[in-house]
Amino acid sequence: MSGETLHVYFLGTAGALPTPSRNPPCIMIRRGSDTLLFDCGEGAQQQMMRSRCGFTVNAIFVSHWHADHFLGIFGLVQTMSFNGRTEPLTIYGPEWVHEFVNTLRHVARFNLKFPLDAVELGHGSWVRFDGYTITAFAANHGLPSLGYILEEDPRPGRFNREQAITLGVPPGPLFGRLQRGEKITIGTGDMAVGIRPEQVMGEPRPGRKIVYTGDTRAVYSTILDMARNADLLIHDATYDDSEMARAAEFYHATAAQAGEAASALNAHTLVLIHTSSRYTDVQAHASDARKKFAGPILIPNDLDMVEVPFRD
Repeated sequence: MSGETLHVYFLGTAGALPTPSRNPPCIMIRRGSDTLLFDCGEGAQQQMMRSRCGFTVNAIFVSHWHADHFLGIFGLVQTMSFNGRTEPLTIYGPEWVHEFVNTLRHVARFNLKFPLDAVELGHGSWVRFDGYTITAFAANHGLPSLGYILEEDPRPGRFNREQAITLGVPPGPLFGRLQRGEKITIGTGDMAVGIRPEQVMGEPRPGRKIVYTGDTRAVYSTILDMARNADLLIHDATYDDSEMARAAEFYHATAAQAGEAASALNAHTLVLIHTSSRYTDVQAHASDARKKFAGPILIPNDLDMVEVPFRD
């Protein structure tokens, strides 16, 4: 009943141009046995090997069709095929995803051993997985662009052992059945009594939530309902405040705007990514974000991994 593990691998944290220490954007989220990629920039395969993640990917979600966010898919599907993959791979994305996947099939036509599927998403579209949902939202990047929200299903409330015993439930397997939401019966004949899960279970508890903005100007005002209370807000922070005008011109956010978004969305932890190659360090980014957001702020290096715990 404790839930699945939830790990976020920052395989690529650079802006549009790679640097000696940062690869183009690629974020892997591993929830239990599921592995999802959010964007897949050039060099993603080597980053997967360096992180020892392997190449088992259940789905790819592309935020938009700038090359730094998708060029790595071409090599990745070739490697998957070479390694004997046979199950289909679905690539989700905004408008033009079908054209992209058709191009991918054409480029790989002699070597691809598994089906490639394309699914176009828009603001509010969702994809259901076992125990969680991926919801897309519109970003603001000057072309069709999406951010994504991974949100787990609510968890059962806490089991009240003392209350169960008071009601006559003997410790043992019946406890587990109640925790799984089953109604049980204790006693026999005229003495039989039904016990419902809600008699011994507390209020449902929220699952975990990760929000990934992709490249965008700050858009938190349009996603307050769907993106509030994220455990992890992974936000575009291409520039520091000294380049605010440039950020607006190229449809990116500054670190301070990311901090403002984290505060407005009541995020627990803010992660700043997509750092422009013009910066040799990220101290100004961290300082700018802290002026707007009082919670934990992470600026990950490539290959960093974050485990997202349950809130309670």
